[in-house]
This record gives sequence, structure tokens and C-alpha cells, in this order.
Amino acid sequence: MTLTSSIDSPVAAVITIDGPTASGKGTVAHRVAKALGWDVLDSGALYRLTALAAIKQGVAADDEPGVARVAETLDVRFDGPHVYLEGADVGHDIRREEVGNFASRVAAFPGVRQALLERQRAFRLPPGLVADGRDMGTVVFPDASLKVFLVADVVARAERRRKQLIEKGISANLDDLLRDMRERDARDTQRATAPLAPAADAHVLDSSNLTIAETVQAILDFWQQAQK
Repeated sequence: MTLTSSIDSPVAAVITIDGPTASGKGTVAHRVAKALGWDVLDSGALYRLTALAAIKQGVAADDEPGVARVAETLDVRFDGPHVYLEGADVGHDIRREEVGNFASRVAAFPGVRQALLERQRAFRLPPGLVADGRDMGTVVFPDASLKVFLVADVVARAERRRKQLIEKGISANLDDLLRDMRERDARDTQRATAPLAPAADAHVLDSSNLTIAETVQAILDFWQQAQK
């Protein structure tokens, strides 16, 4: 899907899945969307793409106006599992820890969040959308039909991230991942703009001891209940 901004997108059902890094929300969101025949918005990819583009352009992580300009002019495209930045497939690059940490830092900037807001909302098209991120249910889609806040123990999350990175051929140290994850959690929950927190009407789901399939089924069950 090509990213465009629009304030006139038709209203469609939305399921939001928010949560901290490596809580499994991306994988779960894709499987829920597949089960329903809906589209997916990986909002974290937009912030990682902004981070990668800023790094490539030599823009510092503390340069809010500079990073906001990068976000406003992103040349990105989603095509199934592929993510393109300026025509190049960067699906592997945006998952690097360096990029993730940069993204976490600049995601606190109001200017960056505002620049990406309408781009995210433009994904809301029939038959429906599953959107995962950190403020999907609180800021981007506050009127979502179903809101889920996915949590998991930080050690379990770090182990999941390490496994993901190793499977992608990227070396990873568990202690380093734990430290980075705790720092990222602190930044995400304590930032002044759109802090990471469940919406008042969200279902909080702890996936620490659940398989992916069990987590997906729990969300599909929530959706069925919401239709009654």
C-alpha cells in the first residue's frame, strides 16, 4: 500500500493493538487482520522509517524540527511484507536496534507525531483495519471499535526480541536488549506527548504466558463480544 494523507477516508471498523516494544503486537496484529480479511497498519514501522531516513540524512536524534521535516517528506511504500524507503527495500534495516532506539527517542517529539498522524489515519479503509502501535487507541483512532493493550513481562519480551533478531541473522545480547528495552519503556511511558498507556476502554491482555495463537484467539473473542 502506498502511503498517502487523507482526511476524507471512509469510516471503517478499527481494532487497535497497543503495547510496549516486543510485546508481540505486530505479529498478533497481522494474524488478527488475516483472520478478519482486513488491512494492517504497523505504526512503529513509520517511526522506524523516519529514524532510518534521518540517520541516512545525518539528522541528529535531538533535532526535533529536522526529524519532523524528515517525517513530513518520507518517500515510503508498503507492499505486503516489504517496506520501501526511497525505492529500496529496508525491511531488514528498520529492525536494527540502532534504528529502534533512534525511533523511540524521536517518537517523543510532538512535531514528529503530528507529521505522521494523518498518514496513519489514511489507512482506515473498508472492510476494516487492525492498527498496532503505542497510541493507536488513545490518539490515532480514539473511536476504534475495539481497543487492546498487550503487555508482557520485560524478560519475556527481551527473549522474544533476541529470538527474532537471531532468526533475521542479527546478533543480539540478552543483557543489552533488557537494558535497551527498560530504557525504551521508560521513554515511552514518561513522554509528555501521547505516552504509552492503555485507553480507558481498552482490554488489557497479558501475553507473557500465552502463545501467539492464544493471544490472537483472545482478541478475536473480544471482537465477537463487541459485535453482540
